Amino acid sequence: MSRSAIRRSTRAALCAAALCAAALTASPAAADQPDPSYSYFGGLAAELTAPGQPPPGANDWSCKPTAAHPNPVVLLHGLGNDTVGWNTLSPVLANAGYCVFTTTYGVGALGPIMGAVTPVATSAQQISDFIDGVRAETGSDQVDLVGHSMGGAVPFYALNHLGAAPKIDHYVALGAPLHGSTGLAGLQPLLESTPAGTELATQCGPCQLSPGSRVAVDLNPDPAIAPRIRFTTVVSRYDEIATPWTTGLLDGPNADNVVLQDLCATDYTEHFELPADPVAVRVVLNALDPAHAQPVSCTVVLPFAGPPIR
Repeated sequence: MSRSAIRRSTRAALCAAALCAAALTASPAAADQPDPSYSYFGGLAAELTAPGQPPPGANDWSCKPTAAHPNPVVLLHGLGNDTVGWNTLSPVLANAGYCVFTTTYGVGALGPIMGAVTPVATSAQQISDFIDGVRAETGSDQVDLVGHSMGGAVPFYALNHLGAAPKIDHYVALGAPLHGSTGLAGLQPLLESTPAGTELATQCGPCQLSPGSRVAVDLNPDPAIAPRIRFTTVVSRYDEIATPWTTGLLDGPNADNVVLQDLCATDYTEHFELPADPVAVRVVLNALDPAHAQPVSCTVVLPFAGPPIR
């Protein structure tokens, strides 16, 4: 057997193992999902009480997409894991009738508590393999992607370099450092001031996305590379990680850019609250099902905590 064949067989085995493990920890049926908290703190509480478990509504491997929602939805977390990142949106989507799947990709030295830290190419391959697994299990040709932070940026590598474009229908990115970030990703110049730091920078996915870096250029966040995909970006002017906040915007006829404060001036969400923000959640639902889009209800959204009363 050739080396390439061995790599393909190993990759398929790893993917199958991941699917089996996820099936054993699948969440209850969508109808059993509690009302989400719409707060980043809710995700933290879920990680403390049930570490390593998928968020409510996710990873029911018996779920089959319906005519109303023909594409399974793959949720891709940012720096952290799927338990924390999707504690709100996963049950919302499941209750709306979607088949929802999540995985903690890019795990490093801290284990599953902290994903999205491996090199961008490594994380992209894991994401691509997971998408293939979801498609195989659900019998779907395509998936819809919703990614937060690194989870919204890394899939562009898969589009450009791993042949993922035909497998994706809608692509929604929340607070993604699409064009690099001067925030956390800006650590790379500091790390590269020493030989040990230089080596670390090559193994740190977020560190690789300094504006203008080779990896940021390779990411090539250009909607024109996949003109059939409908891209939606959701950003906050108060984002403290994906900076400047305009890094999360795309340019192209198949891209819609949403600035939360243009919809709701009292939305003060920053980077971490973004996937739990009720305003952003409605934008995601509308992006995934534009034929049944509903008006966005403006409300006060506090950093990390979400709406004070809901």
